[in-house]
Amino acid sequence: MSTSEQALLDVRDLRVRYGGRRSGQVAVDGVSLSVAPEETLGLVGESGSGKTTVARCVAGLLRPGAGTVTFEGRPLGRAGHRPPELQRAVQMVFQDPRSSLNPRMTVAAVIGEVWRTHPVTAPEGDRTEALHRLLADMGLDPEVAARRAGDLSGGQCQRVSIARALAVRPRLLVCDEAVSALDVSVQAQILRLLVDLRARHRLAMLFISHDLGVVHQIADRVAVMRRGVIVEEGRTGEVLTAPRHAYTQALLDAALDLDDAVPGDGAADGKAVV
Repeated sequence: MSTSEQALLDVRDLRVRYGGRRSGQVAVDGVSLSVAPEETLGLVGESGSGKTTVARCVAGLLRPGAGTVTFEGRPLGRAGHRPPELQRAVQMVFQDPRSSLNPRMTVAAVIGEVWRTHPVTAPEGDRTEALHRLLADMGLDPEVAARRAGDLSGGQCQRVSIARALAVRPRLLVCDEAVSALDVSVQAQILRLLVDLRARHRLAMLFISHDLGVVHQIADRVAVMRRGVIVEEGRTGEVLTAPRHAYTQALLDAALDLDDAVPGDGAADGKAVV
């Protein structure tokens, strides 16, 4: 496991409660985890386990009641109060690709808005050409740039969401159930895309999922959450072949066949996919 000295992201003793102190619900109860540079940590648990709450704290969308969240040793506050370089460094890909994009905006406008907000990351020269290259990296045809987000398929919307995140050259992607809202065949395509992008852009990822079968395809390490706490953590292969906690075994029993490989999606060849 990565130590806090090696960590890109370090979360220590994170605690979050929804509602009042006496009657409120404890969502996260003393969670600690770290992600090293270029590493993918899978955070797994059933609905209500607290994993999305952790993701929202890391992304700065939620303020924890206690604990610390740091990036290379620097505190990560709320998203709107982070220094621009930290705002760019940590980007989030949401579960529902349609609701994360303005359906009335064209894809070109979506990406252009990001570059206007963070001009230091905007390409020099012809931005249209740069946009087309970015879309090609996502496996999307250039003509998608002129289409409105509301006219795209779910898989295309998620590819645009990933493109929006990568447009500011982040170092950590927080993927919150990024494939769970998609059809199974499209899930495999997006997973393959994320694996490819991680290698090409030297990204670290905090990958949130309820499915150990999905996490097996992408994560170097896995942390298993149940009722607001981490009950097991380790190298993905070790956790999946010799789980120490009964809850992990229950998740494994519900997962897809771990021997199934992720099929290619044509993204590496620049072909348009759904």
